[in-house]
Amino acid sequence: MDVKCAFLYGDIDEEIYVCQPPGFEDPDFPSKVYKLDKSLYGLHQAPRIWYETLTQYLLSKGFSRGSIDMTLFKKEVDGELLIVQVYVDDIIFGSTNEGLCREFEKVMMDRFEMTIMGEMCFFLGLQVEQKPDGILIHQEKYIKEILTKFGMDDSSPELIPFTAQTCLTSDDNGNPVDAHRYRSMIGSLMYLTASRPDITFAVCYCARFQANPKESHEKAVKRIFRYLKGSSRLGLWYPKGGNFDLHAFSDSDHAGCRINRKSVTGGCQYLGECLVSWQSKKQTTVSLSTGEAEYIAASSCCCQVLWIQHQMMDYGINFLHTPLFCDNEAAVGIAKNPIHHTRTKHIETRIHAIRDAQEKGFIDIIPIETRKQKADLFTKTFDKPRFYELISMLGLISF
Repeated sequence: MDVKCAFLYGDIDEEIYVCQPPGFEDPDFPSKVYKLDKSLYGLHQAPRIWYETLTQYLLSKGFSRGSIDMTLFKKEVDGELLIVQVYVDDIIFGSTNEGLCREFEKVMMDRFEMTIMGEMCFFLGLQVEQKPDGILIHQEKYIKEILTKFGMDDSSPELIPFTAQTCLTSDDNGNPVDAHRYRSMIGSLMYLTASRPDITFAVCYCARFQANPKESHEKAVKRIFRYLKGSSRLGLWYPKGGNFDLHAFSDSDHAGCRINRKSVTGGCQYLGECLVSWQSKKQTTVSLSTGEAEYIAASSCCCQVLWIQHQMMDYGINFLHTPLFCDNEAAVGIAKNPIHHTRTKHIETRIHAIRDAQEKGFIDIIPIETRKQKADLFTKTFDKPRFYELISMLGLISF
């Protein structure tokens, strides 16, 4: 559902004055200003005031607010659960009982002017297809829009974003390109990674050169667009049923950056067979060994796992001993070793938070074969067979 003129429902609790709008000046008092009673669009306080207004109203109707996610509201009635998620003036909601959904619609329409849009099929650029056996999330419409925007809709499609031999450098002697256009292309692709983990590493790789992009960098970005041209009908599949256990994978590419020899961290988190979060990021320090790079990647993945654990507490679900799969025995050993020996004393203290999480039982770091490492896709480039094997393991399907 959508709230019409949401910001106008907020009552201002402080003195704010505005100039008289052009064309509506009072001829008798042309030099005076208006004092606001209600918030207006464009006012810095407007989103906060609207959220406080909505929060107070929902709390008065028996809802409870999430302690971690403050935009989450839930209500339990006779063992049935109603969940409401707010994004400014857009609201998505669902329940184990359809009657609670109808009741919530009535509650909102009693106080606000609403547009009820029915079953969610489009939200914040994400297309959602709800089927009897699961849910498909994709961005086919958005892909077509950005291909047209950057003149790539008639380009020849590629089978993979990057070849296994792709290696980008600062290319100091290369010809510069329009930096504004390059950053716009990267920004558009970044938004697409919300449903396309298969391009996450490639986009993040190209994003490193936004300060001074050259022709070689733009060529690499255009290859990503050409890959999207041939794979626009690819989306994340969330099957119905199955287990709901939280588990995670972490990986790294030691010294993967050819410019400063920093490693790349990759990670992904699952609820059952459903991919819910993923990351690809260059590490901030240079690792002295593969084990150290993998340990830092595991620590980063652990932080994401802890955040998801806290988030799920708002839904009444507690996860402990979450498996975190790592394909490096040395990193597993460091995480489980409470003694700082000469190989690890130089590592930043904050990285060792994974040891604390291991000791308290929040996670269990477990070794895994490299072939089964799902986070591999977020650390480096691959040839076609391995690339398609990994995106299948992640849960991406062609629809």
